[in-house]
Amino acid sequence: MPQTPPNYIGRFAPSPTGPLHFGSLVAALASYLDAKANQGAWLVRIEDIDANRCKPEHASSILSMLEHYGLEWDGEVVYQTQRLPLYQQYLDALIQQKEVYWCECSRKKLRNYPGPYPGFCRDKNLPASASHAIRIKMPSCSTHFVDKCLGPVNLPPDEVVEDYIIKRRDGFFAYQLVVVIDDIEQSISHVVRGQDLISFTPRQCQLFELFGKSAPQYGHIPLVLDEYGNKLSKQTFAPAVTDDDKRQQLAQALTFLGLPPPKDIASSGCEQQLSWGIGLWPKEHHLIEHFRKNATAVRTNNL
Repeated sequence: MPQTPPNYIGRFAPSPTGPLHFGSLVAALASYLDAKANQGAWLVRIEDIDANRCKPEHASSILSMLEHYGLEWDGEVVYQTQRLPLYQQYLDALIQQKEVYWCECSRKKLRNYPGPYPGFCRDKNLPASASHAIRIKMPSCSTHFVDKCLGPVNLPPDEVVEDYIIKRRDGFFAYQLVVVIDDIEQSISHVVRGQDLISFTPRQCQLFELFGKSAPQYGHIPLVLDEYGNKLSKQTFAPAVTDDDKRQQLAQALTFLGLPPPKDIASSGCEQQLSWGIGLWPKEHHLIEHFRKNATAVRTNNL
């Protein structure tokens, strides 16, 4: 008898441009807890579409560290670099629907036009060319949505609405396109991620609509900041989490998410900490209230 798929399918999708750091651990933990507290599946996808910046050794390191912290995923790990023909099929469908156009604008030219892309090439009807980028024709769309962690969100249209690139001039597919295709193919129902990605949400919802699919429910959690107020990231040389102090790091990640474990739990193994966290993770209708109380980005030196 075939097994019924879960109603909730979440995912953690890191880019292997460096090792797992504390900010990524928090994002992984939040998506994991939300999935498991809702009896759902938790998938891991390696977003290595930008082969110039992503390294296989970082992908292996990230997966290994997730295992060390007890964050065990369901199913097989998906790698974007192994799905290029799939992405082309979806792009071909958009081309056939006349939802895209080719753009010859260089970065040098666009430096003189800060803000949304002015649409120079929208009506030029340029021929398909490997030397041109491909942009989506983005109509005026709603910049309002209900976030499962933040509640109603209204984004400024000039931050969201533009004809953005979905395939670059160097031949790489753009993140905005492939992340939606991957979520469709993996039947992702819920996405819990950092607030730095919140402005992408209306664009991604529009792509789901163009492909005739329903968008996942999105939830955006606070960002981890360094001591200077910058987002903790590989670009700011965030230190990697290690296996040596995993109990302490996991307890700090739970604390960051508003679930400070008592001493006996904090000193226990990762499995016990995760089980405790799943049991206390707020249910759907309490998440907004929970993150309103814990919605301020926190500096790591304050943990």
